[in-house]
Amino acid sequence: MDKVTEFHYTSLPEDSIYVKPFRMYYVQNGMKKSWDLLKVHDSVAIIILNKTRNTLVFVRQFRPAVYHSIISTDPEHLTASSEILLEKYPVSLAFTNELCAGIVDKSKSLIEIAKEEILEECGYNVPIERIELVMTYRSGVGTSGSLQTLYYCEVTDSDKANSGGGVDDEIIDVIELTLDECRDMLKQGANNNAPPSCLFGISWFFANKANSK
Repeated sequence: MDKVTEFHYTSLPEDSIYVKPFRMYYVQNGMKKSWDLLKVHDSVAIIILNKTRNTLVFVRQFRPAVYHSIISTDPEHLTASSEILLEKYPVSLAFTNELCAGIVDKSKSLIEIAKEEILEECGYNVPIERIELVMTYRSGVGTSGSLQTLYYCEVTDSDKANSGGGVDDEIIDVIELTLDECRDMLKQGANNNAPPSCLFGISWFFANKANSK
């Protein structure tokens, strides 16, 4: 995962199947306004409890957007070579801990997509009857307003069908954290390389499930 050797930037091609930027013009209370938007896919995310070890299951991966955010604070990030930047800012700084998740880009139900992501990313093969709907909410409300559907699933070691890690060119590590380690992520002043949906999912688990285990 840490074998990133070079990178460069280009403008976004118009044929991107993941992100389409555009500008919306509108009139609000008689005032002409505009807003820059991104069209992205809706998504699913799954809180996974491994009951065998009483751990929460996450995925860990390199996120280019996080890496760019880190290096863009350097005044020389647009002129320095990628080799210099990679030496100065190790890519491990942009490894994120996240819920198992995936975009909605298939003609399947959301719960079927969630089941598929659990198997592909984390290696657990579970029936959809064991996947519990938590809620839906909006993410990226300032840029995309996309819809994310959150699920909860309990697994055991006997459900393990493969090592996970994603499909095609995905490079994903599967990690398990103890409940105490997850509580530490929610402490005041904690510094997390994790998205809000992950932290929200952990909070939901402790509020709704942890005390019953």
